[in-house]
Amino acid sequence: MEDIILNRLGYPILSITIFLPLAGALLISLLRNAYAIRWTALLTTFATLVVSLPLYIHFDKTTYKMQFVESYPWIPAWNLNYTVGVDGISILFVLLSALIGMLCVLASWKAIQEKVKLFYMAILLMETAMTGVFAAMDLFLFYILWEAMLVPMFLLIGIWGGSNRVYAAIKFVLFTLAGSVLMLVGIIALYYAGGGTFDILALAKAHYPVNLQIWLFLAFFAAFAVKVPMFPLHTWLPDAHTEAPTAGSVILAGILLKMGAYGFLRFSMPMFPDAVKIFFMPMLILSLIAIVYGAFVTLMQKDIKRLIAYSSVSHMGFVTLGLFSLNQTGMEGGIFQMINHGIVTGALFTCIGVIYERTHTRIIEDYGGLARAVPIFTVFFTIFALAGSGFPGTNSFMGEFLILSGAFKTKMAMGAISIMGVILGVAYMVWLYYRIFLFDVNPKVKEHLRDMGMREALMLVPLVFLVFYLGMQPSVLISYMQASVQHLLDRFGAGGQEITAVKGIIEVLK
Repeated sequence: MEDIILNRLGYPILSITIFLPLAGALLISLLRNAYAIRWTALLTTFATLVVSLPLYIHFDKTTYKMQFVESYPWIPAWNLNYTVGVDGISILFVLLSALIGMLCVLASWKAIQEKVKLFYMAILLMETAMTGVFAAMDLFLFYILWEAMLVPMFLLIGIWGGSNRVYAAIKFVLFTLAGSVLMLVGIIALYYAGGGTFDILALAKAHYPVNLQIWLFLAFFAAFAVKVPMFPLHTWLPDAHTEAPTAGSVILAGILLKMGAYGFLRFSMPMFPDAVKIFFMPMLILSLIAIVYGAFVTLMQKDIKRLIAYSSVSHMGFVTLGLFSLNQTGMEGGIFQMINHGIVTGALFTCIGVIYERTHTRIIEDYGGLARAVPIFTVFFTIFALAGSGFPGTNSFMGEFLILSGAFKTKMAMGAISIMGVILGVAYMVWLYYRIFLFDVNPKVKEHLRDMGMREALMLVPLVFLVFYLGMQPSVLISYMQASVQHLLDRFGAGGQEITAVKGIIEVLK
């Protein structure tokens, strides 16, 4: 009890935030009119965002403890409880999930004309599962919600996706399910090793033998690395992004990729500190490969969505580089960049969806001269492209700066190599902008081009605000995570990186 602060607002704010989208989905199931369905989905996501704001307002930034905690008996025979709460890390992703959910509804307003009821039910079910994952304090509850996202995302890709949607949907499920099965084995082992409990805080306090930590780290790694996605488990992402509808791509980029990195923070680092010390160097190397490889492959893409998808591989490489630098600066930068990536990449996929609705092509060479034809769209895309390339004054710049600082503190060579990713990031974004917006308008799409409407502009205005506000005032978010990050680093102690991978493997062989 000393590590939690019970909910003192007088009502179950977290449970309402989690299950309000589910209630909206159930209400939509009773409706038939597409207009009413869209407005119900929008009002539900807006209400969820409003309901979640007191979490941010009343959060105590001075402590690492779990706050707004709710706990109710679930299955007493298994010592299983419905327990939710947030700390300085998870609260940020609860708010991001609420924001992304509303963006997805607005982005699909005209794009989805078939099976409208099922589509918006899937979006709302996804939001409930995503929010619940970040708030879960029970490992069994976490796993159920983690797996619950598979079905609606499979439907989003498989029903409303592109021409190769079935292949992309099945590939997504197979990759994700394979990693999740290994994590389930790890959860069962952790349940017995931790004294027969699924309580995440209790499991984090327990001490496990080094050899067991290594196996458990690898079991959880299988699920988290697929979700990030880390090299070489990233190959499902470009296909899923390319074939998914705009809302599916926004959810993938904005939330799902963050869940893997969040898993490292919530489980791997506090529960398996010795294994993290053993594997931190391989994790840094894999992160660097993702940064550089992802950026080079991005330069070669001919499809706009595929280009942004591969850029996510590179950007998430920066995130894991920051997290596994195992210092305050790098970890705060990694978490901050997770939020930034959700905002910026979600906005870029939304912009691509806006122009695709008009032209029905994502091939880069089919465009040109958009700066003349659609000036309002050009302004929005330019802002998000600058943020995506880490331009000073935008939110991504501060995230990359902190990550690079943390990498240099850990290993000078790692920081030096990661700079190449920054340079390549500017290169592929400028190269994309050059081909799409400059020169003359391509006759293939000229007659279909029209500028953004009021709805499309308004849904992107809040994201523009966040790009510059977080770029100028990063402490608005970083101040929330500092106590939690410091508490997490205390698990490693002084000289924590002295355990080598070779020594860890010897322990396993024993």
